[in-house]
Amino acid sequence: MADTKRDYYEVLGLSKGATEDEVKKAFRKMSKQYHPDLNPGDASAEAKVKEVNEAKDVLSDPKKRQMYDQFGHAGVDPSYGGGGGGGFSGFGGFGGFSDGVDINVGDIFDSIFGGGRSSGGGGSRDNGRGTDVSASVTITFLEACKGTTKKVDVTRAEACDTCNGSGAKPGTTPRTCSNCNGSGRVQVQQRTMFGIMNSTVACNACRGQGRIIDSPCTSCGGQGRVNRRRSVDVNIPAGVDDSMVVRVPKAGNAGTHGSELGNLNVRIYVKSDPLFEREGNDVHYDFPITYAQATLGGDIKIPTIDGEVTLTIPPGTQPGTKFRCRGMGVQRVQAKAGSRGDQIVTAVIEVPKSLTPSQQELLRKYDESLGEKNYEKRRGFFDKIRKFSDGLKKGFS
Repeated sequence: MADTKRDYYEVLGLSKGATEDEVKKAFRKMSKQYHPDLNPGDASAEAKVKEVNEAKDVLSDPKKRQMYDQFGHAGVDPSYGGGGGGGFSGFGGFGGFSDGVDINVGDIFDSIFGGGRSSGGGGSRDNGRGTDVSASVTITFLEACKGTTKKVDVTRAEACDTCNGSGAKPGTTPRTCSNCNGSGRVQVQQRTMFGIMNSTVACNACRGQGRIIDSPCTSCGGQGRVNRRRSVDVNIPAGVDDSMVVRVPKAGNAGTHGSELGNLNVRIYVKSDPLFEREGNDVHYDFPITYAQATLGGDIKIPTIDGEVTLTIPPGTQPGTKFRCRGMGVQRVQAKAGSRGDQIVTAVIEVPKSLTPSQQELLRKYDESLGEKNYEKRRGFFDKIRKFSDGLKKGFS
C-alpha cells in the first residue's frame, strides 16, 4: 500500500516549502485540469480529482501538514501502512514489554501536538468546520481614524448548488460508513515496544467522514463545495492601525456537510498622510507660525481629524513649543466612544527669507530697542561663555 500512494507535494507539483497561496493555486489548476466535465468517461481523471483533493485537504491545514511533513501518510492517516492497523508499525519489532500495559496513542498525540483526538469509545467525526480565508485592503489615514466600510473581493469555497453541499450526484445520497457506523473514527490495537497500544484513528474506509459517496457530484467532484469569487462588505472600526486584522465571522470557506463556515481575516494597510503622523492613538504635526505671531500671541486656525479648530498661541511662544489638544486624536479600537488619544501640535517659527530695505531698517531699529534683557536664552548662553573664558584665563595664569 505504501508504494501506491503518491507524495502529496508530488501530486500538486510542489516542493516541500510551498506557501499556502502556492498550494491553493496548484489545487485550482489541477482541479480544473482533471475536472470530470472536461474529461467525460475518463476514470483516471476522476481518480486524479480525488487524489488532488486529498492532497489539498492535508497541505492547506497547518496541523495536518505538520504531521504529514514529520510522519508522511501515517501522520494524517494512522491506519495507513498496514501491519495491524497502526501508522507506527515500525515499533512492532521491539519486544520485552508486558502485554498488560494499555497506552492510548491518542493521549500521546494530544500531549505533544495539542490535538483534539478522542481517547475512548468509537471517537467522534470531525465537525468539518470551514477554514478561514485571508485578504487585505488599503485605506486612507482619515478612514482609519473614522472607520469605514470596504468591499473586499475573495475567492472562497461555497456549498455546491448542484448537490446542495452533499457531495453526492443529484438523485443519490451518501451512505453511512459500515466500518465506523458513521462516527468517522475506529479503534485499533497494536503490540509495540511500550506494550499493547490502543488508539482511536480516522476511519480508513470513509477517511474520517462517517459516510461514503458512491456517486460523486460531477460539479464539485464529491467535495460538496466549489470555489467562487465574492465581494464581501467589511466594516472597519474607527481607530484601526496599519497591519491590524479585522475578522468577519462566517465569511470564509464553507464547511463540509453544512457545518460551520470559516472566517474572513482582512489585513488593513493604512496609507501615510501628508499632514498627520500617528503615534499610538495620538496625532502629531508641525504648524508654522510667524515671528510676530510667536512674539505677540493670538488665535490661529489649525486642522484636526474632525475639522478646523481655534488654538490660542500665548505671547512669547518659543520654537518647538508643543500644544496638546486633548481628546482630539484617534479613537481607541474596541473602546467606548469618545475614548481617544490627543492631537499634539508643535510650533515651528518661520523666519522670512527676504526683506525690502525699508523692512530691514525697521527690523534693526526694533531689535536695538529690545536689548538683551528680552532674550533669556541668549543671556544665559553668553553667561556660560564668559565663565568658560574666565576659566581658561585662570588656567593659563
